[in-house]
Amino acid sequence: DIANDVDAAPQTLATMSHRKFEAPRCGNLGFLPRKRTKHHRGRIRSFPKDDASKPCHLTAFMGYKAGMTHVVRGVDRPGAIMHKKEVVDAVSIVETPPMVVVGVVGYVETPRGLRTLTTVFAEHLSEECRRRFYKNWFKSKRKAFTKYSKKYEGADIDNELNRMKKFCSVIRVIAHTQVKKLNLRIKKAHICEIQVNGGDAAAKVDFAKALFEKEVSVHDVFAKDENIDVIGVTKGKGYEGVTTRWGVSRLPRKTHRGLRKVACIGSWHPARVSTTVPRAGQNGYFHRCELNKKLYRMGKAGDKSSCSTTADLTEKSITPMGGFVQYGVITNDWLMLKGGIVGTKKRPITLRKSLMNHSSRKHLEEIDLKFIDTSSKFGHGRFQTAEEKLKFMGPLASKPSMHKK
Repeated sequence: DIANDVDAAPQTLATMSHRKFEAPRCGNLGFLPRKRTKHHRGRIRSFPKDDASKPCHLTAFMGYKAGMTHVVRGVDRPGAIMHKKEVVDAVSIVETPPMVVVGVVGYVETPRGLRTLTTVFAEHLSEECRRRFYKNWFKSKRKAFTKYSKKYEGADIDNELNRMKKFCSVIRVIAHTQVKKLNLRIKKAHICEIQVNGGDAAAKVDFAKALFEKEVSVHDVFAKDENIDVIGVTKGKGYEGVTTRWGVSRLPRKTHRGLRKVACIGSWHPARVSTTVPRAGQNGYFHRCELNKKLYRMGKAGDKSSCSTTADLTEKSITPMGGFVQYGVITNDWLMLKGGIVGTKKRPITLRKSLMNHSSRKHLEEIDLKFIDTSSKFGHGRFQTAEEKLKFMGPLASKPSMHKK
């Protein structure tokens, strides 16, 4: 028996690993501190790498989360288990009314990073854009940019644009969303900087200047089957304990004074609690960036058959029966992204072109949608359209007017 134990010992040592692999820590320390964000809309911290050989183009856009639905699609990925089979995917819908370009910013590169050289605004700014510059629009004199617009009478604006062409290496446009086109009870537009990539500095400035006071559609920025990054603020959960916040194990049932706790929060010395120990506190409302969300479909405003497919010829738009819960009806352009995205309904979402060059089959796959669900999201939806419901239910005494049509 002793001889057998000796023979078995080397094998045991060979298969043993480190404790950090067998019992990894709970929660990621890369996101510390876990506190409510200061940036209430998604903030782009880095843009895709510039390539001067390509034509000038914008690299980001903003939209508003409407809700979720599901689709049936065929998988076209040779080698995969699901190749040539149908799968059901959850998808998120983002409403993206056209954005308006109202300015351009030029940056110069310094040893300490980018520095703003100069900013040029358009001659006319809409009310929803100017509201963003005020804390209280109602009580203000609303004089923002009235003196600035007089610069267009002289040569000041052209001089600033020429300075940008001469010295700047990074050009970004200032654009705002059109919240008046949404039914969200907000009047202040969301403003963001969007980097212009492609071409040299002079071409970028001319490209940005040509967009002043014009609408930019999401179709000019993204394309179907593209992988894009989603930046936003997660749903707030308030003050929560360690089990929910960090995912630590519950203690045994008979534990005194509660079991959803950390049993030992550290040694006697050092006589303080380490920052790596899970503690209760704020959960959610964090700024997060999710990479490589597949763009399944892009819809246009007013297209009543935007959800028709080759397999389902029913004429229907993306809005489900009864509207998206806690959002309403989509009347503008929209995007369909695979899976869930951060934030609550109505929250502004920043969409950015991917930072990486894709080569995997999963990322390059062409999406073929067979069916898009538009049944009611409030309860157990049975019908895809109002016509289908009317046909099934027959004449209703409560709604005689529908049958006259």
